[in-house]
Amino acid sequence: MLVTGGAGFIGRRVVGALLAEGYDVTVVDHRAYPGAEVRSVTGDLCDPDVAARAVTEDTGTIIHLAAVTSVLRSVDDPVSTYRLNVDATARLLELAREHSVESFLLASTNAVTGNVGNATISERTVLRPLTPYGATKAAAEMLLSAYTSAYGLRGAALRFSNVYGPGMAEKDSFIPRLMRAARDGEGVQVRGDGSMKRDVVHVDDVVQGILVAWRSGHTGPLILASGTSVAVNDMVAAARRVTGAPIPVEHVPVAAGEMPAVIVDIGSARALGYQPSYDLDAGLATVWPEFDPARAAEA
Repeated sequence: MLVTGGAGFIGRRVVGALLAEGYDVTVVDHRAYPGAEVRSVTGDLCDPDVAARAVTEDTGTIIHLAAVTSVLRSVDDPVSTYRLNVDATARLLELAREHSVESFLLASTNAVTGNVGNATISERTVLRPLTPYGATKAAAEMLLSAYTSAYGLRGAALRFSNVYGPGMAEKDSFIPRLMRAARDGEGVQVRGDGSMKRDVVHVDDVVQGILVAWRSGHTGPLILASGTSVAVNDMVAAARRVTGAPIPVEHVPVAAGEMPAVIVDIGSARALGYQPSYDLDAGLATVWPEFDPARAAEA
């Protein structure tokens, strides 16, 4: 079992779940996995030699999480985003074909659909990405579909919504910014009037969904999300409840490429046995201890 990006935020949780069930795991990442219980390949997946060392004759499944995941970074540097999200994915797919890998699970995103307004996004929604991030993920999905059809590889494109949870202290997405603001007695910037809706899903629910998709043998796209969309203002309110901090808000202009709403249908994943278990308050309660200075002092 190969997990790319296995030393990252989602990857560490995926690797932990696989190890707990007794699987042999190889991790490839630009930084070493923090533990000796896996085979660790350290390096840049854009380097063909790194990818070649990661995929071997014993690799039965590839869970491909490594990617540029920042929309803003993709806008600033589309070329580097393409290299990792498309070129490296194509290289891994070809290695999978050469080594007769059985299944390939790609971490994708609902951003492949672009702006659908307040419509509900399903696996059948037409792909019209707005940013290099969404476009490169859509391209990776198309490559995976081609390898699935042409070579018999079992391939699933797992479209995550906004993932949060323990282990994201280094991230700069909205929920860790809320946690840092609560810790430091500061405020946060909210784009627009805060009415934009997002589906935020706990990392452990995503891990569960990855394993469900893999064990079911699912092929094609599959949305993994909480199934409940909340306004940005609701996220701020939940963070205030969980942390007890006031977290003042400064409203700033909406950035180019922002979707007014992300509302998704997780019926296909539910049909396979996927059952998200965290609501927003319960999920944030698992994040706050990493930022809470009182907990840090106790430790």
